[in-house]
Amino acid sequence: MSVFFDASALVPMLIQEAKSAAIDTLVDGLDERPIVSDFAAGEVASALARLVRMGALTEQVAQNRLNDFDAWRAGDTLAIDVLNTDVLQAAAFVRQFELGLRMPDALHLAIAQRSGRPLVTLDERMVKAGADLGVLTVSP
Repeated sequence: MSVFFDASALVPMLIQEAKSAAIDTLVDGLDERPIVSDFAAGEVASALARLVRMGALTEQVAQNRLNDFDAWRAGDTLAIDVLNTDVLQAAAFVRQFELGLRMPDALHLAIAQRSGRPLVTLDERMVKAGADLGVLTVSP
C-alpha cells in the first residue's frame, strides 16, 4: 500500500534531523511509490526557505536540496491533486476545536482521508486528530 506524506515527514529526508533515519527506513521499505501533493511540496520549500532566513542553511544548499526533492518527486512518487472538497473537509476538521488543528494540517488529513491512504507525519497532534477522525496515520 502506498502512503501520503505531509511536509513534517518530507523535510527530514532533505535535512538531517532526529527522525531522518526513521523516515529513510520507512521510504526504503515501501512496496509502492509514496504520494506527495503539490501543497506538501510547497510546505517543504517554505520550511527550507525559513531555514535560509534563520541562517541555518545557505541559499545554495537549500536550492540543491530542493532540486534533489524535485527529482525524487518526479521519478519516485505519485502526485495527488488538492480538490475543493479537500479544502471544505479540512475547514470542517478545523471547526472541531477540540482537535486543535491548523488549516494546513487539516488539509493533509482531508487529502489522506479522501485517498484512503495512511498519512505519514511527525506531528503528534495530527496523529491524535487522525485517530479521532478515523484517518490512519503513521509516525515513524
